[in-house]
Amino acid sequence: MVDSTIMLLGDLCNMEYYLIFKSVLMAIALIGGFGYFSIKVKRLYQIMMAVDGEPKPFVDRVGERIKVLFTDVLGQTNVRRKFAPGIAHSLIFFGFLAIQPHSLELMVRGVFPGFEIGLVLPGLYSAYLYIADILGFFVLIGFGVALYRRLVIKPDYLTMGRDANLIILFTCVIVISFHFINAFQMLLPVEADGFNYAGVFPISGIFAWVFGLGSLSHSSLVLGLEIFYYIHIGTILGFLIYIPGSKHLHLLAAAPNVFFKRLEIEKAITKTDIEDEEAETFGLGKASEFNWHNVLNLYACTECGRCEELCPASATGKPLSPKKIIHDLKVDLLDQSDLLLNGKKEEILPLMREGSEISDDVLWACTSCRSCEDICPVNNEHLDFIFEMRKHQVLMEANFPAEMQETFNNMENQSNPWGFSSDLRADWCKGMDVPLMSEKPTARVLWFVGCAGSFDDRGKKISQATARVLQRAGVDFAILGAEESCNGDMARRAGNEYLAQTMIMQNVETFGQYKFDTIITGCPHCYNTLKNEYPDFGAAYKVVHTADFFNTLIKEGRLNINSKDFGTLTFHDSCYLGRWNNIYDSPRQLLEKANAGSLVEMERTREKGFCCGAGGARMFMEETIGERINNTRADQVIKTGATTVATSCPFCATMLNDGILETDTKVMVKDIAEIIDEACS
Repeated sequence: MVDSTIMLLGDLCNMEYYLIFKSVLMAIALIGGFGYFSIKVKRLYQIMMAVDGEPKPFVDRVGERIKVLFTDVLGQTNVRRKFAPGIAHSLIFFGFLAIQPHSLELMVRGVFPGFEIGLVLPGLYSAYLYIADILGFFVLIGFGVALYRRLVIKPDYLTMGRDANLIILFTCVIVISFHFINAFQMLLPVEADGFNYAGVFPISGIFAWVFGLGSLSHSSLVLGLEIFYYIHIGTILGFLIYIPGSKHLHLLAAAPNVFFKRLEIEKAITKTDIEDEEAETFGLGKASEFNWHNVLNLYACTECGRCEELCPASATGKPLSPKKIIHDLKVDLLDQSDLLLNGKKEEILPLMREGSEISDDVLWACTSCRSCEDICPVNNEHLDFIFEMRKHQVLMEANFPAEMQETFNNMENQSNPWGFSSDLRADWCKGMDVPLMSEKPTARVLWFVGCAGSFDDRGKKISQATARVLQRAGVDFAILGAEESCNGDMARRAGNEYLAQTMIMQNVETFGQYKFDTIITGCPHCYNTLKNEYPDFGAAYKVVHTADFFNTLIKEGRLNINSKDFGTLTFHDSCYLGRWNNIYDSPRQLLEKANAGSLVEMERTREKGFCCGAGGARMFMEETIGERINNTRADQVIKTGATTVATSCPFCATMLNDGILETDTKVMVKDIAEIIDEACS
């Protein structure tokens, strides 16, 4: 009975009217599937274009952007920075990509039964099918690795939800049905005017042998081919319809997001025209205030969790997850998209409101370390959202951590976050014969000491060591003293753009009074702001961090280093020197010259370095949730067995010293300037 049914259905498949029915059915399915997909994609594009924000232009240097597409998308360079998941993703990516031309041919063949590319380009098509058959199987291997991580390893940052499971199911069904279609095609006799599939499917041939397909009758083979054909095409169309509304929207948005990314690391906060009298709001307060590139970022997020894995706030029990912020912003945008598209922007609710997923504790937990952006495989810019939302909360809602009120007042009244009198800025160098720019207006080097170097007890010792090194090298330098104001970094990253610009313009005006060639500073926050943000205010200068400057002095023979034994030494990368400005080697070169002992690296180092917890204005905020970030970093220092940890930032030195004091271990914390000073003495 079963055999008779199979034969009947097999004969039916060869009937002319069945082929007509199949052609009509497939035409309707393809038009419907691709049509519905187009409607959903068009809506996503309309949402992206309906927002009000204006981003910087991203369409310059097209040749470089095309190159980036090849390296970052086709080359999977960012994805493979995490080895095992990266290899698995590459197998899935290239395998799934490889089988699509064959799937497209099958769709066309469903509507036009006589269509076969192999008849036009037999040699080339046979080679393609051979490779695609192997790569298609690699997809299953990649998913095997992915499932092992999800079901066995279960990293906290990796979300295992229905969405992810459906995508895995869709893709596996597409690949498995691809192999079964190949197997049936290979076993069916070659028609007089057909393409010979024998020998071109190395993996599908194994499928056929394992499942005994070769022992089936002709009718059974035809029926099997038809069944798996419908499964394959139906799943692809279902996948196509599902993608625009799922987290795998990144399949559509990732490549454009990479193409339109900033070609250089964005090291500056977007300058706001606070004097714009027509502006109704500042910062980012609701979804309609995104710019189109923000929306593309939201669409491109893969929710892979790599940002969350490296985030110091998330790692220490804070409610912040960079991945979740992107997800929550996307959900908010899509939930209110009808209002946006219908021009009812005034009815759109604020991003931060009662019951919102993004709470004050989430927004203010960020240390601005940039680890999320650095590791993101699709080049999302998480900090743009966080900084702009902080800006809106401070300027428009007067909503910020209570302890920041005193800090803002101190910066406004005394131009430093501690609130010490500006007249005391140069007290750290009394008796050291350090000249002021007002006394030496043509000094070649302006040393911008910074607030920490001027007022913090730990920072003052670093400044004194720096002064001695500069004097030994005969550098023609001077400091501003009481004329110096806070560089503006802390106020900007805390969202107080008005206060930040006030202090920036004070410094810009002061700089204009003197003639100097170079600005040096030992504070990475001062370095980043002076170098990368001051040009927006008409003050573009050559700015050098003291680590680079000391190296130059050594190379020029102006500074002699005598190695001193600091024991086993490890180096803590400052976020604003490392990830923000890509300075990793220079400090290590200095340490190798100055230390007679060994230099060991922490587990979290260089690009994956762990923040000290002071950035993003967190230095002056209470840390009451979870573990203290500086304590966690101190534990990482201690695990190396080092006797000394070197820093290149006064804030880092203070934070690490405080963290180590919480332990029973005695590890010396020294800034590079102090180490060089001792090695020169």
